[in-house]
Amino acid sequence: MTPTRPWTLLVVAAVCALAAWLIVRATFDSLPTLPWTAAPAMLLLAAAEAVSGRNLRARIRGRRDGKPLAPIAVVRMAALAKASSIGAAAFGGLAAGFFIYTLGLLSVTVPRNDAINAGTTVAAAGLLVAAALYLERSCRAPSRNGDDSR
Repeated sequence: MTPTRPWTLLVVAAVCALAAWLIVRATFDSLPTLPWTAAPAMLLLAAAEAVSGRNLRARIRGRRDGKPLAPIAVVRMAALAKASSIGAAAFGGLAAGFFIYTLGLLSVTVPRNDAINAGTTVAAAGLLVAAALYLERSCRAPSRNGDDSR
């Protein structure tokens, strides 16, 4: 499995943002209000992945006692990190498209609330992407010469 490339995540987010903007532009009047629950959920996931990355990195490097890690556990964490970074980029892109559309309607109460919810969702998705990339990097085995630049 190759490491996640930031450009891949940017392309996913941009395509999703464009698609969301086009859909919202055509159907905004018939859409329900945007829920506020996405941002806290993604923030909890980001916190869990950041803590998992810190603990996993310490155990791989031998700085934390405990049972040795099974290789499959590390692979599963890397797969989780890869999936959540791509998912967060897609979800953040969708929220960004919604946010961009509602920026022009801030004088009306409902679109303003939607813009706030979409903006916080974009920020939370960005944090989840960062935490997922950190977790993915934490899954790497240290090089034999002690250099962590890989």
